[in-house]
Amino acid sequence: MGQLTYLALLAGCLVVTAPLELLLRVRVYARWRRLLVAVAPEFAVFVVWVLYAIAQGHWDYSDRLTLGVRLPGGIPVEEVLFFLVVPLCSVLALEAVRKVTGWDAGYPAEEAGTGR
Repeated sequence: MGQLTYLALLAGCLVVTAPLELLLRVRVYARWRRLLVAVAPEFAVFVVWVLYAIAQGHWDYSDRLTLGVRLPGGIPVEEVLFFLVVPLCSVLALEAVRKVTGWDAGYPAEEAGTGR
C-alpha cells in the first residue's frame, strides 16, 4: 500500500468530513465562492513554497511512497491534492462546530445561509 498511503489518508479525511455536509447541512459546497476565497490563497502560497523548496533541493518526494506522478516543477499530485483536501476538511469541521454550537465565527448565521 506504500504508494497509495498519501492518497488513502486524503481520502480518509474526505470520508470522515463528508457526512458533516450531509447530516448537519453545513452548506460548505453550496457556498463554493466562500470556500474558494478560503482555500485559494492558502493553495497558491503553499504550492509556490513547495515548488521553490523542490527547485532548491530542500524537499524531495519518494516515488516509492507516492504514485510517482509529478506535475510541472516536480510536485507530486498527492501534494497538490493535500493543499486542497486538508483546507476543505478544515472548513467543513469549522462549519460543523459553528452549526452545532451556534458560534458565529465572525459572520452571522443568516449570512451563512444565503449561499453568498
